[in-house]
Amino acid sequence: MKFPVPLKLSELAAILKTKSVGDPDFLVTGMNEIHMVEAGDLTFVDHPKYYAKALNSNATTIIINKEVECPPGKALIISEKPFDDYVSLAMRYRPFEKSVACISPSAIIGEGSVIQPGAFIGNHVTIGRNCIIHANVSIYDHTVIGNGVIIHSGAVIGADAYYYQKRPAGYKKLESCGRVVIEDNVEIGALTSIDKGVSGDTIISMGTKFDNHVQVGHDTYIGRNCLIGAFCAIAGVTRIEDDVILWANVLVNKDLVIGKGAIVLAGSATGKSLEGGKTYWGRPAIDARKKWREVAALRMLPDILSKLK
Repeated sequence: MKFPVPLKLSELAAILKTKSVGDPDFLVTGMNEIHMVEAGDLTFVDHPKYYAKALNSNATTIIINKEVECPPGKALIISEKPFDDYVSLAMRYRPFEKSVACISPSAIIGEGSVIQPGAFIGNHVTIGRNCIIHANVSIYDHTVIGNGVIIHSGAVIGADAYYYQKRPAGYKKLESCGRVVIEDNVEIGALTSIDKGVSGDTIISMGTKFDNHVQVGHDTYIGRNCLIGAFCAIAGVTRIEDDVILWANVLVNKDLVIGKGAIVLAGSATGKSLEGGKTYWGRPAIDARKKWREVAALRMLPDILSKLK
């Protein structure tokens, strides 16, 4: 998420009531998670395991819970609770905004687009030309939709990320301030849910088609001209490259890459990244030809064992 106007390091420190390290006039242009940061962004780190990753990332301002040497060209904010301070900034610069109508007056809807009765279009949503938004679709605030997009009934676009930090008293939510961005000529099946980024964007690229009942987690990128079958569940921060096909009921764990042109057959699940240009099957998903040979061998096993008696 980008701030409405860049903030000085001293201004941020004053808002958070914390100590800063660096030039007081150092500019912070936005905030993002460690896996999506770019120059000008602020991120946070609160565990020694990830200190080096955060300090060496593209982020130029880091909220951290330990006094460390500030890397050249960067700034630090020293905080007892980096997670909480990050959440407070998210809520300050993109707070929940109550809707006053089924189609927000602040929504921008392009020429030729049709919004069917019962659909909800939130605040600051942008919808391009010649789209069809079917009945009972919910499009949350700040979503961006391109031209020629079709979204079928019951889909939810832009719900909060499923992201919590465990505390002694329960779970603390990392409030979402990101968006969903859907590019041109995408079709989203009925009862699909696409979560917004925590502080970046969940992106569905041009020409991709979803069947019904698909779940896409926060900050996931899905490339061009992909086919996503019914009941697929794609966890957050996953990258699915162009021309990938996930047939029905495929499960993809978080932080993975599914390479360009990969095909994952129905009912498969993967906890590892998959190389492009190959066909996969199984739980865990492996090369489909190898899996078929394994299945054939297992079918022969009872006969082999009977001959050993």
